[in-house]
Amino acid sequence: MIKSLSKTLVAAAALTLAMGVSAQELKIGYVNSERVLREAAPAKAAQAKLEAEFKKRETELADQGNRLRGAMEKLEKEAPTLPESERTRRQRDLADQDRDFQRKRRELLEDLNQRKNEELSAVVERANKVIKQIFEQEKYDIILQEVIFAGPRVDITKKVIDALNAGK
Repeated sequence: MIKSLSKTLVAAAALTLAMGVSAQELKIGYVNSERVLREAAPAKAAQAKLEAEFKKRETELADQGNRLRGAMEKLEKEAPTLPESERTRRQRDLADQDRDFQRKRRELLEDLNQRKNEELSAVVERANKVIKQIFEQEKYDIILQEVIFAGPRVDITKKVIDALNAGK
């Protein structure tokens, strides 16, 4: 992050020197990417789409986990009265079921992360197009996305969110 900030500052200083103008004459903008991904309608729509897409699998997995927990509790209660062979067989079955549950949980998380990355990259791509349009239309010299501090005078995040919500 420090390298990124240093590169940004060097780029801004170089731009200032190259243009031969004072820093106050530069038109600088800042976009809070996290806020865009949290508040923009396309990002919210992508999140809702993902929730709908994975809801059934999450529910099935939760049900399987509850059944497995119930079976483990039942075995714990019955274990003292069960014959050794029966207890061993049931423990083995539960271990197999637990491995299956853990595998399904990992697969769900991997699939969810992959789809989330796909959906968010589409939103980021749209946001970058909007930022470029604002850059060109309003004749900015530089628009930054990763900074430590930015004042409200240079923050154009709301413009970007509004443009995304308008479908531009």
